[in-house]
Formats: sequence, C-alpha cells, structure tokens
Amino acid sequence: MKPMDVTASPGQSAIFIIFGLPDRQKAREPVKALCGKLPALARSLKNRFPKLGISAVMGFGAEAWQGLFPGRPTPKELTPFQEIRGERHVAVSTPGDLFFHLRGGRMDVLVELASQISADLAEVVEPIDETHGFRYMDSRAIIGFVDGTENPEPEAAQAAAVIGSEDPQFVGGSYAMTQKYLHDLAAWNELPVEEQEKAIGRRKYDDRELEEGVKPENAHNAVTNISDPDGRELKIVRANVAFANPAKGEHGTYFIGYAATFSTTKRMLENMFVGDPPGNTDRLLDFSRAISGTLFFVPSWDLLAELAEE
Repeated sequence: MKPMDVTASPGQSAIFIIFGLPDRQKAREPVKALCGKLPALARSLKNRFPKLGISAVMGFGAEAWQGLFPGRPTPKELTPFQEIRGERHVAVSTPGDLFFHLRGGRMDVLVELASQISADLAEVVEPIDETHGFRYMDSRAIIGFVDGTENPEPEAAQAAAVIGSEDPQFVGGSYAMTQKYLHDLAAWNELPVEEQEKAIGRRKYDDRELEEGVKPENAHNAVTNISDPDGRELKIVRANVAFANPAKGEHGTYFIGYAATFSTTKRMLENMFVGDPPGNTDRLLDFSRAISGTLFFVPSWDLLAELAEE
C-alpha cells in the first residue's frame, strides 16, 4: 500500500482545511469522486512545478468515515477526539468530517489546489476552518525556537507515521491529530531567553538540547518524550507551521502530528495537559492555548482509489 505524503517536509507554505458534512448521504458521491480525482490534481501540480514539493493529504473524521462508507470496517483507533482536561489546561475537542493538508513551496499553487477541492465539494460541505500557514524564519516556530527537531530520522519516519501490520486492513494509512494553538507572545517575550529555553528544553539559537540537571521536568520536550514498556522511545511525525493575523494580535502554531497509532499522540497530549505525574504539565501551555482539536484517519493512496470505485 502506498501511503500518502504524511512524512513529507512541512514546506514553506501550507493550507489546512476542515469541512463538515451536514448530510453525509448526499455527500457520498461527491466525496468518492474527489477520492479518485485528488491524486491527479496533486500530480498535475507536481509536474507543472517540480521544484515546489507539492503534496496533498486527505483525511476523514470517525463519524464521516462511518457515514460515507457504512459497509467498511473502521480503523482500530479512529474515534472522535475526546477533550483532555487537566487542572489548568484543556486540549479541546472540535468537530470535523473531512480534512485536507496541502503543502509546498508557493502559496499561490496551494490556493489553486484548495480552490479545486472546494469547488468540487461546494454543494455538500460547510467550512469549519481554513488556516494558511508558513515556515517562520529558519524553520522556527513563531515563538522563536526551531520546530520539528524531535521528528524521527527519514528512515524511521515511515514506521512512526504509517500504519503497519497491527491493523492489516488499513496498512499505509495514518492518524492525523490537528490542533491550533494561539500564543501569548507579549507574555512569552517578557521571559528571559534562559527561561524560554527551560520551557522548551532546548537552546534558542543553536537548538542544542539542555543538559541533564538544567532541563526541567516540565519542559516541552521532556513531557512529550514517551517510551513503550520496553523502554523504546515512541515517535510521531510533526509538520507544524506558523500562522498569524498581526492586526488582530493573533500568532499561533498549527500542530499536526501523523502517527501509526493515535494512542502514541494521545499519551503525549495527556502528558502535556494533565501531566505524568498529574500536575507536571507542559510549561509551554502557560503561554499557548489550544483552540481546536480533531482526529482524522488518512487512507493510503491505494485505499483512496478503492473508496472512489465503490
């Protein structure tokens, strides 16, 4: 099974679209038609602009999957995302039926692809969110630190992000967890650089990890570092980008984590928002607030073609 481009580079530009389906039965044929058409749309742009690294990902929420394809089984870990509530922080749950992640080197090309997708679905969807993201400076988050350092190396990324034999009917697929975070940049920028580094767990300018004894237990990269019972570190593939509306004072990060098992991402979020032990929550959340949260299943290209032909 050929997976979608879930391990591709975040790109210089990205568009994230989440649609709702008011009438899933009415939406079935247009959505199936787009399942068959999307690979050709993406391939056409790749051929026209071979240096831009264009990629497209399409995902389905749990209720949409069951409503659009009632005769098919459901991926093992595909359920509506449930709110994660700690004493001080909340990972909110927000609705979403269809998800598109478009990325590449130029925003105008991505807008063309997004326009084609939206036109094909216009009669059966309602827009929930559309976010245009960008790579900030030298691959940094908008808070000034390098983003994506914790991603696995390319040879390990497929195993981390793509479903394997643990769910044979969905080999080549992936679970995509999406969240939008708004940052209180004024409060963040008031912190001395040394305190910012302790919140992240890395040096700001050279991206080196803080030494043992210096990095706090509630540093961002400490609470999201998890292992299996045998002590092997568990990874996901992040494709985060910044977004902003400076006139409104909005500066944020669009988090998207692709994983072979959603349980891995869920444990990271629980560590961030609840803490392990409880109360040891992610220091970064004192300056960043999650305003959305939705889980999607991303089928392989082969399965997407099967869905189109049903």
